[in-house]
Amino acid sequence: MEKDLTVGNPQTVLWKFCLPLFGSIVFQQLYNIADSLVAGKFVGENALAAVGNSYEITLIFIAFAFGCNIGCSVIVSQLFGAKRIADMKTAVHTALIASAVVCAVLMAVGLAFGTDLLRAINTPEEVMADSALYLDIYVYGLPFVFFYNVATGIFSALGDSKTPFIFLACSSTSNILVDILFVTAFDMGVAGVAWATFLCQGVSCVLAVLVVFWRLRRIPAEEKARAFSLSLFKKFAVIAVPSILQQSFISIGNILIQGVINGFGTGVMAGYSAAVKLNNLVITSFTTLGNGISNYAAQNMGANKLYRIPEGFRAGLRLVWALCVPLVLLYFFAGRYLIGFFIDEPTETAVTTGVQFLRILSPFYFIVSSKLVADGVLRGTSLMGKFMAATFTDLILRVVLAYVLSGAMRSALGIWCAWPIGWSIATCLSHYFYFHGPWRGVKAPEEGITSPS
Repeated sequence: MEKDLTVGNPQTVLWKFCLPLFGSIVFQQLYNIADSLVAGKFVGENALAAVGNSYEITLIFIAFAFGCNIGCSVIVSQLFGAKRIADMKTAVHTALIASAVVCAVLMAVGLAFGTDLLRAINTPEEVMADSALYLDIYVYGLPFVFFYNVATGIFSALGDSKTPFIFLACSSTSNILVDILFVTAFDMGVAGVAWATFLCQGVSCVLAVLVVFWRLRRIPAEEKARAFSLSLFKKFAVIAVPSILQQSFISIGNILIQGVINGFGTGVMAGYSAAVKLNNLVITSFTTLGNGISNYAAQNMGANKLYRIPEGFRAGLRLVWALCVPLVLLYFFAGRYLIGFFIDEPTETAVTTGVQFLRILSPFYFIVSSKLVADGVLRGTSLMGKFMAATFTDLILRVVLAYVLSGAMRSALGIWCAWPIGWSIATCLSHYFYFHGPWRGVKAPEEGITSPS
């Protein structure tokens, strides 16, 4: 069901739109958590390390899919807010074609150089075979990842956050069951974990794309949509490329950090693999809520209602901080039990590593979540240069400090300390850009006076 985010109380509208998005990303992360959980519990600690090791490289591929999602979502949101329906449909077709080309290139690169990437991050020989196998199967499923991401971006642009939630709830639950079936009943090991994800993502992708086209046909347009538009492709690229670069460099940074972590042994690798999945669940959830705020800001920008953007920003802060409270308490005080879910008979090194990681990072969720809300507004209003500046500040600081502090402390503790420092400084930058945005000083029209369109 389409939802106009330019009318109604901003907090009510935004919360109703974003809460299903939060549920969706929880289920999306269950894909990766399920892989690690089943690998660690039913195969062994080395299998968990292999899945976690490959995961850092799959994040590069996800970065491109995420960029296509954001590029499509922001442009479609702006056109939907401006009620330019034919152009909106053309933008959808253009985004799908562009995403298909990007996906094909990445598949070729992944299949040709996957093992080289694993060696580049110092993957230990005892987990190399399983890491390479998991990565290859993941690459085969990239079309599902890409087209599903574009489909969910379209749903969000139309103000519909409930349909993706339903798809993900069903497919991620199925993924857990199929993971266990393939690993325990069929004794497929790490390959079973990968093929289960491939199968469940494929089904959800096909269904999502079919529903998108059915939904678009139901929206009347003033003229026939075109199959491709170069001008809309350029607008798509202006949003998508910086988003891809953001996520890609974050992934590359994580790979560099993974290389440092790998030097501390399999126990630290396993503990980090479990803890970083829990951390990514939270950060990705906040990022997705930031994406929802991007849709809100984009629709209101398209409708020339800039005065509603600060109200949405404040509502977004209240939402993410309300979620931070239980998550911080859970991770800080129950980290040992959460790590135990991922590893059967874990070593003390693995548990200590995971708990230490969560206790250092979790209190700073209040800070990084506010950054991601501000970033959502910057991205939704196409202020991509400022968005990129804040993002790269965070990334560069975290990578450099991970090397410096781990060397100075001679332990992985230095790596974990790099996260809060990078988050804090980049948050100040994001907030500075937000508070100096074009909506600054824009007042709502007086009651009874229609705002310009």
